[in-house]
Amino acid sequence: MNGHVLVLNQDYSALTVCSVERAVILIHLQKVHVVEAVDGEYVRSPSTRVPWPSIVRLKAYARVPYKRVMLSRKNILKRDRNTCQYCGATDNLTIDHVLPKSRGGRDSWENLVAACVSCNNRKGDRTPEEAGMELDREPFRPSYVMFLRDFVGTVNEAWKPYLFLS
Repeated sequence: MNGHVLVLNQDYSALTVCSVERAVILIHLQKVHVVEAVDGEYVRSPSTRVPWPSIVRLKAYARVPYKRVMLSRKNILKRDRNTCQYCGATDNLTIDHVLPKSRGGRDSWENLVAACVSCNNRKGDRTPEEAGMELDREPFRPSYVMFLRDFVGTVNEAWKPYLFLS
């Protein structure tokens, strides 16, 4: 039962991604409706046959506090696709403060980027403009839906309307 299932709240907003096994348990416990299933695929037991779920929706609304992506080294690298934001290298990555800490730069989504060791050393205690370096893209706070999408890797086509990617 390998695979991922998108779990929607009762209002069709994306909540999380779970395993097919967990989704089948939720179906069996009658806590979710199957919104989308994989054509011609079923999870079978000796007495029942359940459609292979792709998207399920909770029957009861789950109040979830605003989901924020935690600021961490791992999440900065994930947001920047494990690529140096100055030269595009993909190995020996560190975290760089766009506005250096010594000049009041804070640890925030908008001030941290992935950078290779050589670019980070070349930039030093300067801003990118002062060092004559250009960022591939401005740092930003990622949305929870973006991380749901990236958690799975490639997004199932059926999920796109629910993740606002269509």
